[in-house]
Amino acid sequence: MDSDIPANKHLNQAVNHLNRVLDYAPMVADGREATVHLTPEDWHVVADALFKMNAPDDMLPDAIEEYGLTNENNTITLTTDNFDIEIEIVHT
Repeated sequence: MDSDIPANKHLNQAVNHLNRVLDYAPMVADGREATVHLTPEDWHVVADALFKMNAPDDMLPDAIEEYGLTNENNTITLTTDNFDIEIEIVHT
């Protein structure tokens, strides 16, 4: 049972990041297109949840209709009713 705790914490953190991305997208959108930047660590948490942990769709925010990877697996894409969102890693 203890082995499930990190995975659940990781998934919860990813959902939190996804909700923040969804909240921020309207502020940076140009029409349907929005680009949101995450730190490398936060980006990898989201990528793990979406593509490595087999997170059930019902655990993800309801607004997300589709998700994927593009740009040689460096950009996470989210599709919602209102936006096509690209999540990129912020480079400092």
